Amino acid sequence: MASGKTTLGRLLARQLGLKFIDSDHEIERRNGVSVATIFDIEGEDAFRDREERAIDELMDRKRVLVATGGGVVLREANRVRLRQKSLVLFLNPDLETQIKRTLTDRKRPLLQGKDKAAVLEELRVARYPLYRQVADVEIPVDNRPGKKMMDAILRRLNRKGLITDDG
Repeated sequence: MASGKTTLGRLLARQLGLKFIDSDHEIERRNGVSVATIFDIEGEDAFRDREERAIDELMDRKRVLVATGGGVVLREANRVRLRQKSLVLFLNPDLETQIKRTLTDRKRPLLQGKDKAAVLEELRVARYPLYRQVADVEIPVDNRPGKKMMDAILRRLNRKGLITDDG
């Protein structure tokens, strides 16, 4: 959450000649309502069901870069699909960066009306070990501009032999 996955995903996809898809936006498109509305009306479990179906379908597409929602790793089926079908980058911002990025954000259902720092820390404790189970690469995220972060990610992927210089 608040890792810059949509911004960095778009930049990386463009650089690598891939189509960019944000799984939350795809869920909203399919259902005609926002993620927040799904959470409000149907609850988190119903949203996770929709997310699981979307991930299952998105992982079968070719030449795409998918930015997943922050809780995607909570379901074992999603973790299995991600491990089997994709190269997974775990964008890991520090807590301070996440707090700054979510201060005025009203679109994140899990943070509404709560102590954001406490909730973000709880989410980190619950989710980060799961992210690390599926991640091919963990990328520390800071407040560098998107282009500089993208360049750092590409260098890291290249050094690990996960991409070549020409993408």
